[in-house]
Amino acid sequence: MKLDKSNHYITEIKQILAKARQQAYSAVNAAMIEAYWLIGRRIVEEEQNGKDRASYGKEVVKTLSAELTAEFGKGFSVTNLQSFRKFYLIFSDLKIQQTSSVNSGDSIWQTLSAKLSWSHYERLIRVENQDARAYYLNEAAEQNWSVRTLDRNISTLYYQRLISSQKKNEVEQEMHEETADIKPQADDFIRNPSVLEFLNLPVSKSYTENELEQSLIDNLQDFLLELGKGFSFVARQKHIRTETTDFFIDLVFYNYILKCFVIVELKTNKLTHQDVGQLDMYVRMFDDLETTETDNPTIGILLCTEKDETIVKYSVLNENKQLFANKYLPYLPTEEELEAEIEREKIMIKQKSGQ
Repeated sequence: MKLDKSNHYITEIKQILAKARQQAYSAVNAAMIEAYWLIGRRIVEEEQNGKDRASYGKEVVKTLSAELTAEFGKGFSVTNLQSFRKFYLIFSDLKIQQTSSVNSGDSIWQTLSAKLSWSHYERLIRVENQDARAYYLNEAAEQNWSVRTLDRNISTLYYQRLISSQKKNEVEQEMHEETADIKPQADDFIRNPSVLEFLNLPVSKSYTENELEQSLIDNLQDFLLELGKGFSFVARQKHIRTETTDFFIDLVFYNYILKCFVIVELKTNKLTHQDVGQLDMYVRMFDDLETTETDNPTIGILLCTEKDETIVKYSVLNENKQLFANKYLPYLPTEEELEAEIEREKIMIKQKSGQ
């Protein structure tokens, strides 16, 4: 049954919902930025009370991170709190009062809250040049730059090239051409890990995983736990945030015999040197941000499957890698075990799909 084109109510209802969603996004964004600014200000005020400000400041952030994480969930790591602190110091002239909402007449605040996300500001606060930062701030807001566009322009010194060039039109044209395919999407905001953490909602990237990868990860999680070699499940799509980027590790386990974390990354295409480098980065990052003094160095397992080939790579962060790897081998699944399990799962997936 075809709808009468004269019935505009469906279009109008869609517009109502789209407008309501946008207002909701803007409200959450404004509240988040306001909260982070106020947290940053309070941290700075507390630091100024310490006699030895450097050491006292570190303790303030460390203690606050533990307390906030325990009550409000993820999103309040030491790294994030330091970003809030820097955010306040850079934008300390904002007229924000904790007892009332933001000053609606403050044009700077309107720019912050209505047009740019916290991810934009995480990138902006790392720009040391004040004039360049102000330029990127205004252009990102007025031109509706996505975070990727902003990052690209900062990384390629777009502002410096623009002001030093006698042919500014050519520099601008080149920028527009290079960023033409990078457009903000309506769903980007709601998927933003910062927003999900602020609202204490689960952070997941499962919406980007294809059927094969999802099934293999589900199966491998159970497989490793069934090995009976000391594995305990910790997390899947583990969110790790640095000062610059969000990362998601496919699977994380803890081996209580080896007293170390084991992270597993799965690739459904041909293994590349970038994949190996990524795993090594994850191992180092995990050791730096997640482990304690009582934990042994983290192990990384990289699985890559293409057609009938399965490549397994181990990464262990230790000065004597070979000796340490040999120590771990009795408790880790062998390459043959992992290959057989992946191939078995691939066959089952093909059978279910009738291929």
